[in-house]
Amino acid sequence: MPRATKGQASYLNLKRRLRSNMTGPETRLWFRLRARQFQGLKFRRQHGIGPYIVDFYCPEQSLVIEVDGDSHAGAEQIVQDREREKYLQSRGLRVIRYINDDVVKNLDGVLEDLSAKVSSGSTSPSPSLRRRGEKAES
Repeated sequence: MPRATKGQASYLNLKRRLRSNMTGPETRLWFRLRARQFQGLKFRRQHGIGPYIVDFYCPEQSLVIEVDGDSHAGAEQIVQDREREKYLQSRGLRVIRYINDDVVKNLDGVLEDLSAKVSSGSTSPSPSLRRRGEKAES
């Protein structure tokens, strides 16, 4: 399996700060991923890969999980996210994104979706989960 490029050493303090100040949705997901609770896989949080710090990284699966808040819905941020994703994929990594709302309101569904994607090797969004920027149907 491909190995990710090690993150920049200058980010060490930033990574520590991010680990100490994770968002609520990141914390909720972390407590279900940590200590090999999810399919026996080892996850790292706020892990540096090249010039980026990813929310969660599983080296065994070459997998990155990003938990996106409302700030990722803007046009400029979407472009930056695509560039970031392209960089990570060029390193042989799969990137899976979830929105904060799904993690908070449907954590079991997120984990079920993640399980299916890990098993299939897919990173496409599940039709049952809203994509970033989509509004909920009334």
